[in-house]
Amino acid sequence: IGTKLTILETYEILYKVATSSGEGSQEEKVKLLSDLIAQVDPLSARYIVRMTLDKLRLGFSDMTVLDSLSWMLKGSKDHRVEIERAYNVRPDLGFISERIKEKGIEGVKYVLPVVGTPILMAKADRLKDASEILKKIGKCAVEFKYDGLRLQVHYKKNLVKLFSRNLEDLTPMFPEIVDAVKMNIEAEEAIFEGEIVAYNPQTGVSSAFQQTMQRRRKYDIEKKAAEIPVKLYLFELLYLDGMNLIEKPYRERKELLKKIVHEDKVLKYAYETIVDKKEEIEKLFDRSVRQGFEGIIAKRLDGVYQAGMRGFNWIKFKRAMSKKLMDTFDVLVMGYTFGEGKRTAFGIGEFLTGVYDEKKDQFVTVTKIGTGLTDEQFREFKKRVKPLEVSDKPKNYLVDKLIEADIWLKPF
Repeated sequence: IGTKLTILETYEILYKVATSSGEGSQEEKVKLLSDLIAQVDPLSARYIVRMTLDKLRLGFSDMTVLDSLSWMLKGSKDHRVEIERAYNVRPDLGFISERIKEKGIEGVKYVLPVVGTPILMAKADRLKDASEILKKIGKCAVEFKYDGLRLQVHYKKNLVKLFSRNLEDLTPMFPEIVDAVKMNIEAEEAIFEGEIVAYNPQTGVSSAFQQTMQRRRKYDIEKKAAEIPVKLYLFELLYLDGMNLIEKPYRERKELLKKIVHEDKVLKYAYETIVDKKEEIEKLFDRSVRQGFEGIIAKRLDGVYQAGMRGFNWIKFKRAMSKKLMDTFDVLVMGYTFGEGKRTAFGIGEFLTGVYDEKKDQFVTVTKIGTGLTDEQFREFKKRVKPLEVSDKPKNYLVDKLIEADIWLKPF
C-alpha cells in the first residue's frame, strides 16, 4: 500500500484501531487512523477509509463468490441455488468454499447451523387484506408485528451472542437480554429469534422505533439501559441441542420454543392466535394498530423457515398496506442528507419530511424519503431548494436526533 507501508503493517494498525478500548480509546483510534492515512497515497487512503466504514464498493458481493464456486464446479451458475441455500444457513464464505473444494456440491447439501454463526433471517412477503392471506395459506398463526429491532440469539451454556438482521454483533448493547437468556433457557445450545421493543418504564407502554434504536450504541450503554428498558418478544426457534429445525413446520418450532424459554420481565413470547376466518384476522390487525404496533404477521402452520429468503410462509400485513388507512397527505421538506454512492453525484440522498402541529406551532418530523424520483428529478429538486437552505436547523423544527438532516431548509 502506498510507498511507505506494507499490507501487513497496514493491517496491524487497522487491527489496533478496531481493538482499542477503554478510557481515551476514541482519541487513540483517531490518531492511529489519521497517522496511517498521512503515510499513504490518495488511492490507498480511499480504500483504507472504505475498510474502516465497511463499504469497500468493489463491485461484487458474497453472491459473486457463490457464483464463482458454481463456475469452478461446472463452468456455469447451475449450482448457485444449492450453494446459496447452504450459505443462507451458514453465511461463512471460507467454510462454504472449503466444503466445496473438498467434497464438491455434495459438501454443501446438508449444511447445519452452528451456534455463533448467524443464520440469514427469513423475510415475509406482503398481501393487502385478510381474504388474500387466507386464500394463500389457509388456517394460520397470526402474530403482532412489533415495531422494533429484529434479533437472532445464539446460546450455549454461559455464552450468549446477539445478531442483527445484517449479521452485526449487538451483544454488548443489550446486557439485560444477555442476562435474561442465561437465566431462562433450558437447553445446552439454541438459536432463536425475536424483536426488541423499548418501553416506557413508568407506564409499561411500548415506545416508538426511534427509542428502541437509541439502545443501539457503543457508549453509555448502562445509562441508556436504565433510561430505555427493552423487552424481547420471541417468535422463532431454529436450532436446539444438535437439531436443525429450519426444515421443521412452524407449529413444531413454536411448541419447542415455549418448552425451553421461561418468560420474565425481559423475555416474552410474541402474541399469537390461530385463525381461519377473515374477521378474526381483521380484528387482530386493528388490535395491533391500536396498541401502537406495525400490524400483523400471518404464518403458515406447516411452513418451514426460509433462511435468507422472502416467501409466503410468512405474510406481513402492515398499517401502510391497509386499504382502510391508505391515503395521501402533504408534507414539508425540512432538509436533506448528502447520500452515498451514486446519489453523491446530485448531492441528495434522502429528504427529511414533516407536518405542522398547530397546537405546538412546530413542524414535526414524519419520515425520511429516498425513493420514487428519477435522477433528473433529484437534480431538479436540488436546484429548487437551493434558495431555501439555511445554516442551522430552524427553531420551530422538532426533529428526532436519529434522523437529522445534513442540510436544513427554511419552511417557506
